[in-house]
Amino acid sequence: MSSPRWLVGVVLAFTLVSCSSGDVSVQEIVDRSIEAHGGHVLNQGRVEFLFRDQAFTLERNQGLFSYARVYADSTGLNIRESITNDGYSRFENGTEVPVDSITFVRIGNQVNSVAYFTLLPIPLNDPAVVKTDLGDTTIFDEPYHRVGISFEQDGGGKDHHDEFVVWIHRERYTMDYFAYYFFTDDTGSRFRSLDGVHEVGGVRLNDYLNWTHDDVGPESLVRFDSLFQVNALRLVSEVHMDSVRVTPLSTD
Repeated sequence: MSSPRWLVGVVLAFTLVSCSSGDVSVQEIVDRSIEAHGGHVLNQGRVEFLFRDQAFTLERNQGLFSYARVYADSTGLNIRESITNDGYSRFENGTEVPVDSITFVRIGNQVNSVAYFTLLPIPLNDPAVVKTDLGDTTIFDEPYHRVGISFEQDGGGKDHHDEFVVWIHRERYTMDYFAYYFFTDDTGSRFRSLDGVHEVGGVRLNDYLNWTHDDVGPESLVRFDSLFQVNALRLVSEVHMDSVRVTPLSTD
């Protein structure tokens, strides 16, 4: 069973006029970015942080994963919801309760989406991912590779029509921007720009500003870099983490 994922889609089909990425393959670009973000730690480690008054714990270890959040609901119940290789679970004040279809979808959309975006670019090497070289560009005079990411339907999850693009710095190999078009619950596009970095325990995790534009569709996500530079985007939200902790897991 492959890891659940929120962002999934079919192979991107872009026709672009742009300079190429030279001798660096799209797979090497992604591999270098994963290393720049501390992939060797994140793939066998635990990340803990606070996000919008909820405590998240993301753990990956040799193909096994556990993504969980803990929070108090409006009635004061202590809630723990998690996703693992074995499925979904929910605890209320320490007692496990059945997960109905509505709760199942909500946990998948909310817990997994936070986990997926937090761990980027690590998930870009998941088995169902299809990578496309979209050429190079500059953002505010900084050089970037553009990589299109889509997913094969087999193993890509239920939302397999979503698409996105990541911008990876050509020298540092940090992933400073990404955009996506989603079909979950509604449709629309988003562009996230770097708004802070947490460098903890050999890992680089990003805070972002979350932007949108009404005229960007799934085939035109690459337009976001130019629209961002002319201040043509509308701010939707801030995506900031607090109290970040990283713990490598034992190899024993």
